[in-house]
Amino acid sequence: MNTQVSNSATGKCFGVDHRLCLAGVACILLLAAGSTAAQVITVDKEGNARNGTPGSTVDRRYSQIEPTHVQLTKSVLDAKTRLELERVLQSEQGFAMRPFPKGHKGLTLVANGKLEPAGEAYLDMATSQGLCAKPGDRLVLTDLKFDHNKIIFMINGGPDAKHRFLRHIEIGGGPTMNPVVQDDGQTPTGARLTLTFKDQIPELTASDVKALLTPLISFDVKTPIQAFTDTLPPKLKDAILNHQVIVGMSTEMVLFALGPPQSKTREMEGQMPFEEWIYGAPPKPVEFVRINGNRVIRLEIAKVGEAPQIFTKDEVEGMMRTDGSPLAPPSERTRTVAMGDAEHDPNKEAAPAPPSLRKDGEALPQDDPNNRQGTGTMKPVQFPNQKPDDYPDASKLPRTPAPADKTQAPEPDDDSDAAGKPAQTPPATKPN
Repeated sequence: MNTQVSNSATGKCFGVDHRLCLAGVACILLLAAGSTAAQVITVDKEGNARNGTPGSTVDRRYSQIEPTHVQLTKSVLDAKTRLELERVLQSEQGFAMRPFPKGHKGLTLVANGKLEPAGEAYLDMATSQGLCAKPGDRLVLTDLKFDHNKIIFMINGGPDAKHRFLRHIEIGGGPTMNPVVQDDGQTPTGARLTLTFKDQIPELTASDVKALLTPLISFDVKTPIQAFTDTLPPKLKDAILNHQVIVGMSTEMVLFALGPPQSKTREMEGQMPFEEWIYGAPPKPVEFVRINGNRVIRLEIAKVGEAPQIFTKDEVEGMMRTDGSPLAPPSERTRTVAMGDAEHDPNKEAAPAPPSLRKDGEALPQDDPNNRQGTGTMKPVQFPNQKPDDYPDASKLPRTPAPADKTQAPEPDDDSDAAGKPAQTPPATKPN
């Protein structure tokens, strides 16, 4: 059995049998060509949005970044500048512009280049490892290390426990064994960010490093709501700053827009539990924000003397997609399929006929007006005509010959052979 892995986004195949890999790529291309009718936005492993085969969509905060344009010198970083960067950047605080996943690997940012990973791989890392910081959260550069061509930043303590190896070593004699380093038992919750350069680390200032990290970390002085809304699309940012709630917002967005609610209620609608957040009191407008999980699924605004306004269409999902396209497909390509029994209006439509095994246009005996009994007349059974090939002529088949008559052919005795002739005995030899 040949095991292989193929990557449709990059076109690379790894494995033993390359013919199977090429066949798999061909199948993927055929499927992509045959499903262009479904307009689904996918993000490949490079983080680029494309229209292609149906797949999972990725939040725009996990998509590829826009490269920076910081002028870099050709001189090499010296020891004095390195100490200056450590003094200025260590313990520096900023705001996360992208989700920072935990884990030993972390994110890698190429200077004036792209982010690795991006797209689905970025989302998978955040899902499997968990988040150290969400967009808009405050974070601290607790430590930084310099390598040959990269600078490694430890964020919020880093993803690795201190003294990873020494805390597993114990020294002592007899029954008493003491570890070299005491383990506090706390799991690290930090993240790692690596800033890489082409050949070597050039001569940099603290401002240059902050400018290179701008797509991921903002070091400007901001309020928490400013830091959070800067990571959102402009329309969603304006709605939060104007204290407006839109269907599809997360609970965090609602709290930034309207603050904590005056009251909460928990109810059930069918089998779905939900929370109702209530803002305001008469005579001012009252907003009822219905939340399921951590998303707004319904918004009702009640004003005195007016009919309540109800909003149920999700508008945030389309904003958070990579290309900003709406969530619902075009109307001309949408077809609604009814589930279960078909409904009809009894005042305008007749009830549907009951199910039957009768063919179209077939008449039953009870439908005949001349048949008073309501049943069919008994007729003789007609067997199908026999075909000539059903029973072939057996006269030409080979037959077993009948045994011969005893009067004509006597049974051979022990001294005769099978042909009825007497057995020949060898001639006697004369004695000498």
